[in-house]
Parts: sequence; C-alpha cells; structure tokens
Amino acid sequence: MRIVRLGSPRVKTEGTRIGAVRHLPRGVKKERYAADGWLDVWYPELSPSAPLVKRALGATTEEEWNAFVRSFRAEMKTPAAQHTLQLLATLSQDADFSIGCYCEDESRCHRSVLRELLKERGAKIA
Repeated sequence: MRIVRLGSPRVKTEGTRIGAVRHLPRGVKKERYAADGWLDVWYPELSPSAPLVKRALGATTEEEWNAFVRSFRAEMKTPAAQHTLQLLATLSQDADFSIGCYCEDESRCHRSVLRELLKERGAKIA
C-alpha cells in the first residue's frame, strides 16, 4: 500500500488509487479521474467530516492541528471505520493499492493520520 497525493504521477506498482476525500476533484471530468492520476475509486468514508475538514484547513498552530488529529481519530473509531481500516491493513499484505488526498503537505493532511491508523493495524506501507 502507498499513501499518495491525488493528482500526482502514479508509481508503476501503485495499483488502484483510492480517493479518501470528502469531494471529488473540481473541474475534472469523471472519465479523466483515473487517466489524470486523481483516483480510481472514491471512498469519502476515509475522510474527515465536513466540519473537521474545515478545522484542518484552518489549523495554523500545532495545538489546532493536534486537536484536529484527536477529533479525526475519534471519528475513525466507529465500527464501520474500524472494519475498513482493518480490511485495508489486511489487504496491504498482498495487494497493491494506494490511498490519497489532495493536500500538498502530508504532515498537515488527514492522510498522515490514516497512515498511522493503518500502521497501528499492521499495514504494509511502502
């Protein structure tokens, strides 16, 4: 499994690209999502809720960012989210796929939290 920035060039062994985002890419025709490196599958359940996305985008201090991380981790404790994370961690042992978001800086993106949540479940991450 890889954690990627959606819209970035694909790596040959990347496999299916899962868009863990609240919204599909704006201004991109559906038939171009995969061809242009955005995503193959949209899975918004792996993204923060709309209010949390707003909080993450507005976080300017470490304290604000850490508060977002705690809140997103809490959102990901639902049974459905837990099952999804475990499924992805298990699939990562034998399958090539990637999970991504649009944010330029992974350290200030929910995909950094997803990376940690998946590692905690034993995911094999390139």
